[in-house]
Amino acid sequence: MDTPDQVSIGVLADKGLPGQVITAIADDLPRVLAARVSGETRWGVEHRVEQLPLDEDGDIPMRSLSQQYRQDRGWDLLVLITDLPRRTGARPVVAGIDVEHGVAMISMPALGAVLVRRRARRLLVRVVRQLVSQRFGIEGDQGRRGLADRLGEVLAPTQRVSGGHQSAASHLALVGLRGRLRLLAGMVRDNRPWRLVPHLAGATAAAAGTAAYGVITSSFWKLADALSPLRLAGITVVTVVIMVVWLMVYNHLWDRPSEAVERRKAVLYNASTAATLAIGVLCMYTILYVLAALAAVVLIDSGYFAQTLGHPVGMGSYLNLVWLCSSVGIVAGALGSSLEDEETVRKATYSRRERERQEGNRGRREDRPT
Repeated sequence: MDTPDQVSIGVLADKGLPGQVITAIADDLPRVLAARVSGETRWGVEHRVEQLPLDEDGDIPMRSLSQQYRQDRGWDLLVLITDLPRRTGARPVVAGIDVEHGVAMISMPALGAVLVRRRARRLLVRVVRQLVSQRFGIEGDQGRRGLADRLGEVLAPTQRVSGGHQSAASHLALVGLRGRLRLLAGMVRDNRPWRLVPHLAGATAAAAGTAAYGVITSSFWKLADALSPLRLAGITVVTVVIMVVWLMVYNHLWDRPSEAVERRKAVLYNASTAATLAIGVLCMYTILYVLAALAAVVLIDSGYFAQTLGHPVGMGSYLNLVWLCSSVGIVAGALGSSLEDEETVRKATYSRRERERQEGNRGRREDRPT
């Protein structure tokens, strides 16, 4: 096997987070590959950001994309980066590597919610090292890898899964509870739960109106004064749960597929949806709390407040009132969310790629002859 003096690598990334990450690290990749794979080889890296296509089964056609882009662009290797969760059997996949066709695919959600760029760069170097080692015989110098890289590979909740003795394909799968939690965190991050608040204008208006009413109502003052912080915290938890459950049930966000394989996938999707909604509702709660606190300070005279409660008041009395009003407002927000269009809520809870994939698969199933 002749070892090439130069290797050209193409990176094709989905729009969104994958595109942002590869754009940020692409210029530095030739230097990183020279330092961590082989300094005797010249590395060329080009990247493109576009939506990766799906085949009729909802999978990304790695081999056909490799043939197309390597031929058209003159790349030696192709690395695909997607924001869709990938699986091999029941195992979630971080990366798939097909040495025979010179292509690898990285699933961005499997990198988790933190240190995404660092993990993406480390994983990209790892899959390129495997491709060039088995395809071109470029073994490189294993000592070039830093201690952090070696520890990262050893400590990561991943396991290499072979595609079988007749296949040069392999996968890097997430294992254990830590691996699944990392995938869940990555999916929630990709959903960007903070987008929930602007997408729920009706719910936010109902919550704000109810909280404002509570701030100026003396019965709320007395009730908040009588409740302990522990009970107020319990009320907050209950109201957030009510809001999340209402959003999931009313907007049909809970997946209940009939097939066993799809049910295993749905567990993860449902968990990511619930976590996304919970974080989004907490963001709404925080905004509501701040606005209600400002309204309470501006509208409620401390002397009249103390006279109504029958004892001196301090900042704690104001904060307890705002705490109760915000919690009650969130319950009203759940009812207000009924005014929202279902698709509007879905846009705030599903990543665009996952939604398009689901709609595409649904359309293909409907088009299939019975």
